[in-house]
Amino acid sequence: MEELSTETRLDRLDAVIDFVDERLGDCPEPVRSEIALVVNEIFSNIVRYAYNPENGEATVRITVGDDITIEFEDSGVAYDPLSNDDPDISLSAEEREIGGLGIFMVKKLMDSVEFRREGNKNILTIKKRL
Repeated sequence: MEELSTETRLDRLDAVIDFVDERLGDCPEPVRSEIALVVNEIFSNIVRYAYNPENGEATVRITVGDDITIEFEDSGVAYDPLSNDDPDISLSAEEREIGGLGIFMVKKLMDSVEFRREGNKNILTIKKRL
């Protein structure tokens, strides 16, 4: 498992996406694009909410084999993004509550999304089968 630790700032987003992308090898382009979108969503949420208004540190770990496993770890505010109900996408944008679409998209694009809290750390693990 390779890892990158970085400050939780939006200007680090490209470095995080590049770190993951460089480790995907000959991964098919559609999967590569989905993973970039998901990494963008998860890291952006960590930046915006985990330490707000301060910055902290996040670690991104990746393993590529028969599937791709990416783990996001931060020591910010305890929060399980999977604990909320999925948004009702049958409603119009005006009728829907704000928020929740990003993690909903992550759950739909990935084969597995798991959260756990270990000590003072939030750990979100996503998997995509190749």
